[in-house]
Amino acid sequence: MLLKAVLNEFIYECKIRNLTPQTIKSYRNGNNLMIQWLNENRNITDIEQVKSTDLKAYIFLKFDNKAKESYINGIIKQMRAFFKYAVDNEYIAVNPVLKVNWAKESKTLIKTFTNKQAVKLSNAFTNSNYLESRNKTIIIMLLDTGIRNNELCMLTDTSISDNVLTILGKGNKERQVGISPLLQKQLIIYHRIKNAYFQDKQIHNDFLFLSRTGRKCTVNTIENIMTEAGARIGIDDNIRCSPHTCRHFYAQTMVKNGIDIYSLSRLLGHGNISITQRYLESMLDKDIVDRSIKTSPLMTIDNRKD
Repeated sequence: MLLKAVLNEFIYECKIRNLTPQTIKSYRNGNNLMIQWLNENRNITDIEQVKSTDLKAYIFLKFDNKAKESYINGIIKQMRAFFKYAVDNEYIAVNPVLKVNWAKESKTLIKTFTNKQAVKLSNAFTNSNYLESRNKTIIIMLLDTGIRNNELCMLTDTSISDNVLTILGKGNKERQVGISPLLQKQLIIYHRIKNAYFQDKQIHNDFLFLSRTGRKCTVNTIENIMTEAGARIGIDDNIRCSPHTCRHFYAQTMVKNGIDIYSLSRLLGHGNISITQRYLESMLDKDIVDRSIKTSPLMTIDNRKD
């Protein structure tokens, strides 16, 4: 059976499974490139012809081109999903990707914001007009909830109920995060300014964060907002001012404040606690020492209990 025909089926299956548009796009584009390479360099068009040696050669080419290990593992993940579908539907008997080893990724420690920098970032924008208020609210929400960039873009007015934020995460899994009084206050201000700004404009969606013309904010827009905020407060050059750095700040600060790693993993929307642990690897030794003092076994013993 033609590789392209199986890929078309696989993409429809992904849509039926209600995978996110980003995931479907990566599966389609990544496997299309692999199929094109197999056709042009190995004269392979049918899925039954594909061997593990062919896929290893494709991956080795990426190493030769100095691709990052994380990027290569993304390609392997895309291929695994595709060929698993082929095996599940009995187009092939053996999954050839299973003999392709994952690339060993070097650990990159992400340096996050200090408390003072986080406060300055939350005040980098004002509530003087719609865009300023929108940007201020976005930064506070990133820092105070640990929400992902693309998740923030998908929030609607109904995502907020009292002091609870409902987030649609990866794999269309819902999770809930608490809204602090600080964020609640800013949301009240933002809604008032937003309603006044769009009062006489026709809006055809209910997304929480909109462009000046009423369209849904994009991932690039949020990235640019963070970059501008960093420039306004003069953030250190060795700290990447991005939504993902806000997520690391949230994770580390929550741990410093005493939350357990299981609860934190739930709040971040991680499927595995080991992923959450990576967010904590760049915590300073001083922070860990301070926590050990506060949680000293003997100092925290309640003498009234056995």
